[in-house]
Formats: sequence, structure tokens, C-alpha cells
Amino acid sequence: MTDGGALPTGRMAVFSGGRAPTTLGILLVITSVAFEGMGVGTAMPDVMADVGSLETYAWPFVSFLASSVLATVLGGRWADARGPAGPLVAGVTAFAAGLVVAGTASTLELLLVGRVLQGLGAGALTVAIFVLVALVYPASLRPAVFGWTATAWVLPSLLGPPAAAYITETWSWHWVFLAIAPIAVLALVMMATALRRAGSERPVREEQAPGNGGRWLLIAAPGAAVGVAALSWAGERPGLAVLPVVIIALVVLVPSVLQLVPRGTLIASRGVATAVLARGLLAGSFFAMNAFLPLMLTDLYDWTLRAAGGVLIAGSLGWSAASTWQGGRPHVPRQLLLRIGFGLLAVSVVIVALVTVGLLPPVVTVLAQVVGGLGMGLGMPAVSLLVMGHSAHGEVGFNTAAAQILDNLTTALLIAVGGALSAVLALQGGYTTLLAGLVAVAVVGALLAPRSALPAPATDPA
Repeated sequence: MTDGGALPTGRMAVFSGGRAPTTLGILLVITSVAFEGMGVGTAMPDVMADVGSLETYAWPFVSFLASSVLATVLGGRWADARGPAGPLVAGVTAFAAGLVVAGTASTLELLLVGRVLQGLGAGALTVAIFVLVALVYPASLRPAVFGWTATAWVLPSLLGPPAAAYITETWSWHWVFLAIAPIAVLALVMMATALRRAGSERPVREEQAPGNGGRWLLIAAPGAAVGVAALSWAGERPGLAVLPVVIIALVVLVPSVLQLVPRGTLIASRGVATAVLARGLLAGSFFAMNAFLPLMLTDLYDWTLRAAGGVLIAGSLGWSAASTWQGGRPHVPRQLLLRIGFGLLAVSVVIVALVTVGLLPPVVTVLAQVVGGLGMGLGMPAVSLLVMGHSAHGEVGFNTAAAQILDNLTTALLIAVGGALSAVLALQGGYTTLLAGLVAVAVVGALLAPRSALPAPATDPA
């Protein structure tokens, strides 16, 4: 991987040195994925009213998640062995094809085929982008790259839901899918030069690749996909009736995940293992809190759904602001930013808990979202940079895929736990109990953060 040396470190430097097409291409890919994520959820009630039913409402989401997890694992191994060009081209192609299939679907079966293709594409292209960043950008510019990728989520977060609602009401939900596909194709064209250069990198021999061999990968990858999807499905159906599904999912998932993460991840061994684990703890805490926040505001405080959902926008803005800030400070230790990120997230969760039990007014959840977003904007780029920094050539894909899997796993698991608690203790009691657990998770993350530090650079004794 390229060394940062004395190259410029400002945010605009990622557009210099012939990197502008690559940077713009990456941002367009992220933007298309973000618009898909923010827009499809808004349009889904109309989609399923047309081709599905209430009983099958979760299927498009679960099928996307399962295929995404599978592609993340396989795409990471592919990128390590052959470079990022192959999985990135295949990922963008599958993602665009899935948008077209879903956008022209007239039956639930075709919609699910489109969602599977979208998930395969999103999983493969996401991990391939990380490998591409490691190859193309020097270490001094990588914080700025991740600052820009966070910025690429702002517009979709603000405009995605209302735009999708307008398109659905004015024309048809089909155009919510179809309008995004050209953006992904344009992004691929812009990155062509960088992909050709990345494709010429010497591939890693199979025996050099990290993790376990291909035989175990072919078993563990589908196991992880099925397990995470089952937990996600259970999380959307709160109640004790889904407990057997959760138990079976964990029985399949735990041994699968152990094959797909660096050794020592679940016991927070120093180095990349703790960095990968931190991604799961950070994402799981934030997204599990947000999964029930609109429901709490509408159920306990009679807010409208639009007002409750609007609170989440504050989190996106905080995330982007903090990510932008860290992008201009490449020399700040990333484990320090990770620790601060966990601390801010803990404060955010505490504020929401106090609102839930009636000790603070509900409008304070806007502040909580800003604080939590700031924590994520510091913590998530820090994790990405730490994972890259700990990864030798040929390991970035595997380790990035591992971090993404723990992201999906902990989020799905904690949401499922929150649903079960709400079913047993009612929403106020269940959500408060969940939030107490999330504070503990964030505190543990803050305590573990120093274990993710990069080794000190070797000094010349002369």
C-alpha cells in the first residue's frame, strides 16, 4: 500500500494528482447506494401494497441483507486475491441490474430477485471500495476520503425520503429504483482508469490470504448470511414467538462468524481484532437506538411519524460534520477518536433513555441525535483507518468484510433483543432496558479502544 509521505493532507487533496475521477466515482457509488437505502424504505409501503402483502413486508429487506452479507464475504476474499477491480465492476453491475429488475417488477418474485441482486452488488462494491482506497490513496489522504464519503450520505439522507415519496405519489414507485441505476453506471465509468491500475496489482496467492481456506469460506459465508437475515427478520417481528428463530440463527451464526473474522476478535485481542470488534459495537449501539426512537416518540409522546423520523436527520448531519472534521486531521491518533466517539454515543443513549422515562422533554432527542451522530462521525472513519492500518497487502478485503459482518450482526441482534424486551415489558420498559444495555456496550467500546492502536513506527537507531 502507498505511503503517505509528505503529500498534502487537506480535504481537496483527494482530487489532485490525477485522483479526481476516482474520488468522484467513489462518491457517486456511495451516493447511489445511499439514495437506494434512504429512498426504498420510504417507497416500500406502496411497493408491497402493489406486489406483496403485510405478511411478506420484511422479505425485500431480509433478502437484501442476506445477499449483502454473502457478497461482502466473497467480495472481500476476491479483492484480496485479485485486486478490487473485479468485485467492484461486478458489484456495481449487479447493483444497477437489481435496480432495473426491481424497478420493472410486477410480481413479488421479481422484486425479490431485484433485491437480491442489489444486495449482492452493494456488499461486493462496498468492500472493494475500501481495498481501492488502500491502493490508490496514501495514508495521509485516507481520512479525507472517508470524510467525503460521509458527506456523500448527507444529500440522500435529507432528500432521499421526500424525493422517494414525491416520485411514488406523482409517478410510480418503479421510478424510485430506476432513477438510481444510471448514477451507479456513471460512477463505474469515472473509476475506469483507477480500476485498470488496481487490476494490474500482483494478486495474493491463496496461501497468503488471511482467514480460513476456501472450503470453510463456502460454508461460513452462507451461514453468516442466513443467520444475520434471520435475526433481522426476528427484529421486525417483536415478541417471544420469534425466540426459536433467534436461537437457531445464533447456533448457525456464531461458528460461521468465527471463521470470517480475525483471530481474537470476540475477545478483543490487540490490533485489528479490536478494531473489527469496535465496528460492531459502535454500529450496533447507534442503529439499535435509532430503530425504536421514532416508535417511542409516536407512541409515548404522540408525535407524528414525519416529525419523529425527522429527528434522525440531525444524526446524519452530526455524523457528516464530525467525519469532515476528522478528515482534515490525519495525525490525530485514531484510537483516541474512536474512544471519544464511543463516549459521545454513550451520552446520546443516556439522553434518549431520560426522555423515554419522562425526565427530559422529547425535543431533546434532537440534541441526542446530534451528539450520537458526532460520535459515529469520529468513530466509524477511525475504525476504517485502523483496520486498513493493521492490514498487510492482501488482507484489507478480509478484514473490512469482517468489520461489515459484525456491523450487520450486532445491529440485527440488538434490534431483535429490543423487540423481545418491548414485547415482554411494553415499549417504555423494554426500550429503557435496551438503552441501559447500549450504554454499557458503548462504555465497553471506549475502554477497549486503546487496544486498537497502530504499532508505533520503527525508529532508526542511527
